[in-house]
Amino acid sequence: MTVLDGLSYRRASLRIGRIMAAIAILGSLAALALAGWKSGAGFLVGAFISVLNFYWIKGVVDGMAGGRRRRTVVLAFRYLILAAAAYVIVKLIPIDLRAILAGVFVFTAAVFVEVAIEIVYARK
Repeated sequence: MTVLDGLSYRRASLRIGRIMAAIAILGSLAALALAGWKSGAGFLVGAFISVLNFYWIKGVVDGMAGGRRRRTVVLAFRYLILAAAAYVIVKLIPIDLRAILAGVFVFTAAVFVEVAIEIVYARK
């Protein structure tokens, strides 16, 4: 058994995806209830950007594990694409920028939850 088998990368990445969905939904509902539709929509947009980034990163890691090379041009410009999309969203749609920035951290929050889950279950 290798280290990667023990860590179960595939199951962890599936859990992170589910955790991100839960945080995105709950965070959007909380922002909607506490600060109105502009904040709820902003958090949802930020969460979408975060989820998109997660799946891009996951694709790179899966590609590295499988030995296939991905086009680096797309990867190099992904943050530029995200920044351009965020700029258009902020300029054209009247949603709360702070909520978008909070939503961008959904991936980070999901990773922290996954680490806590791994720590709890590693003790058993």
